[in-house]
Amino acid sequence: MNHQLRLQIATVDDIDALQALYVHLSKDNVNYSTKLAKRNLVKLSQYEGSCVLVGEIDNVIIVSRTLVIVPNLTRGGASSALIENVVTHSDYRGLGYGKLILDAASNRAWEHDCYKIILTTGSTKPSTLDFYESAGFEQSRTGFQKRRIAVRTE
Repeated sequence: MNHQLRLQIATVDDIDALQALYVHLSKDNVNYSTKLAKRNLVKLSQYEGSCVLVGEIDNVIIVSRTLVIVPNLTRGGASSALIENVVTHSDYRGLGYGKLILDAASNRAWEHDCYKIILTTGSTKPSTLDFYESAGFEQSRTGFQKRRIAVRTE
């Protein structure tokens, strides 16, 4: 049995597996219709460089992240990138797979000439913050948000 992580860009065929993985993102996460999820994935892929990257072991998706490349009118036109929905299946945490997928996200952002990558987390757990710092991210800005949906509770 091969336990090597295989990274690939998610397709609409991965939606059910992604929805199953997102249960490990937050206890507040609510899955929604497969049809709408597929439509959202297709919309995301229409933005150059943007994608959901997944990591599989033995054909099971165990880690994922979303990368959105945002065109920019400043910084000489250099885009920025936004990373969202970083999740590793709880059975595979602490094994380096989350860092691998964040490294792949960073490489993709740099390949698309982004000048920065933005990653936010709602977690205040020291282990989560330490994880992001160990992956090369630093707390260097003050972030604000305005939400229509309540902030997650974990």
